[in-house]
Amino acid sequence: MPEVDAEFTALPLRQLADAALSRARELGAEHADLRVERVRSQNVGLRDARVEYSRDGEEVGLAVRLVHEGTWGFAAGVEMTTEEAVRLAEQAVDVARVSAPVNADRVELADEPVYADATHVSAYDVDPFGVPDPQKLALLTDLCERLFAADGVDHVNASLLAVKENKFYADLAGTTTTQQRVRIVPEFTAVAVDRAQGGFETMRTVNPPVGRGWEYLTGTGWDFEAELAELPELLAARTKAPSVRAGRYDLVIHPSQLWLTIHESIGHATELDRALGYEAAYAGTSFATVDKLNSLQYGSPVMQVTGDRVVEHGLSTIGFDDEGVAGQQWDIVRDGVLVGYQTDRNMARLMNLGRSNGCAFADSSGHVPVQRMANVSLQPATDGPSTEDLISGVEKGLYVVGDKSWSIDMQRYNFQFTAQRFYLIENGRLVGQVRDAAYQATTTDFWGAMEAVGGPQTYELQGSFTCGKAQPGQGAPVSHGCPSALFRGINILNTVTEAGR
Repeated sequence: MPEVDAEFTALPLRQLADAALSRARELGAEHADLRVERVRSQNVGLRDARVEYSRDGEEVGLAVRLVHEGTWGFAAGVEMTTEEAVRLAEQAVDVARVSAPVNADRVELADEPVYADATHVSAYDVDPFGVPDPQKLALLTDLCERLFAADGVDHVNASLLAVKENKFYADLAGTTTTQQRVRIVPEFTAVAVDRAQGGFETMRTVNPPVGRGWEYLTGTGWDFEAELAELPELLAARTKAPSVRAGRYDLVIHPSQLWLTIHESIGHATELDRALGYEAAYAGTSFATVDKLNSLQYGSPVMQVTGDRVVEHGLSTIGFDDEGVAGQQWDIVRDGVLVGYQTDRNMARLMNLGRSNGCAFADSSGHVPVQRMANVSLQPATDGPSTEDLISGVEKGLYVVGDKSWSIDMQRYNFQFTAQRFYLIENGRLVGQVRDAAYQATTTDFWGAMEAVGGPQTYELQGSFTCGKAQPGQGAPVSHGCPSALFRGINILNTVTEAGR
C-alpha cells in the first residue's frame, strides 16, 4: 500500500494543531478542530487525438472550526505557521460570537471515540502524479487515434481528470488523523456528424470514475481497449436507430445508468440536512422527511439500499470524515422502507440518532465541512439473475445503458432521465437501438415498480467525480454501486415530441 506523501507529512502539522487547539481552549471553545489540506489536480483534454488543454493545480491551506457557546465559528488561511494557526482560532471565536444572536439551535455534536495518530491511504497501485506527462499523453493519444480512425467517427473528444487529496485533522478530544486519497476518471466520446441534416450523434464510454490510480488506464478495473473497439459500431447503430414510440415499457436498467437515478432520487433525498430543511437553496430539500422514517414505503420489498464510507475504490470512501468520525456502513432502505439517513455529528445529535455515520466533508481547507453524500448503493440479490435473464422476462421493454441527461424537482421526487443507449426489447430479446427516449416517474412509483434486482455478477460501482452542494458551492466525489434491475410499466417520453419539434 502507498504511503502518505512525505511532502505533506513534512509540514508542521502537529505544531499547527497544538497552537490552534490550545488557543481555542483558552478562549472557551467546547469543540475545536484543525484541518490542514493539500489538493492536487490534473485535467487533460484531447480533441481528435490532439491536446486541447492541460491544467495542473495545487491548493494548500489550513482551517480552524470550533463551537463557542453553542455556535459554530470558522476561519481559514494559507500560511503554515503557528502564529497563523493561533490567529485563525481567535478569528473563528470572533465569528461564533458575531453569529450567536442569529443561531436558533445550539450546536452539540454526537459522541465519537478518540482515534490517536490514525492513518488512512486509499486503495490504488500507481500514483497518477508520479507518471510522467509524456507517458500519460502517449497512452491517451494512442487510444484516441484508434477511435478516430474507425469508420463513421468524425471527431473524438477525450479527457482525464486526476486528484490527490491529503488531509490532516486534529481536535480537542485527542483525535489526530492523516489521510491520502487518489481518484481518477478518463472519458472518451465518439462523434458522428450528419452533414446533410446539420446534426450529430455521440456515444461515450460508460466506465465509472474510481478511487484508483494510473493502473485504471492500463487494464486494472476496466478494459478501455475493448470498450473503445465497440464504440464506433454502437455509434453507427444509434445514428440509424428509429425514434422511440412514447408509452409504458418495462425497463431493464444497467448499473452505468441506474447509478444516476440512485444519486438523485435516493442519495440526495436521504441527506438529513435536506430532510430537515437546512439545505434548501442548492437543489432543494427532500420529500423523505423525518416524520416518515421507518414508515415511508420508498420502493418494492426487493429494494435494499446502504450508505457506506468504506467500500474499496469508492469515491466517497475515507478512513475518517472531516469531524474525526471513522468510516462505516449502514442501512438507508431496508425491504423497501426508509430506515436511515446520512448524517454528520451535529445532525445526528440534533435528531437523537446516536452516532454520526461520518458524512462531514469539505472540498478544501477554505470551505467549512458540510454534510455530504456517502457511497449510496442498491444491493444485489444473493442468488439473483443475470442481466440476460432479466431481459428474457420482458415482453415489451427497453434496456437502458449509460447515463446522459437528467432532471429532478426540488423535492427529489418528480424526475426524468435519458441514457447513452436504449435498446428495444421484444419477447425477451434485444432487437436494436431506439433514440429520443427518456424515462419519467416519481421516486416512490419508480422504486415501487422494481420487480427484481440482478445478482452480484451484474453489480458495478459507478458514480460521480464531482457532486455539487452548499453555498458557497463545494464539489464532492461519490460512488454508487448497483446491479442491473427490472422495472415494470415505466412511462417513456419521446424527447423530440416533448420539445415540440
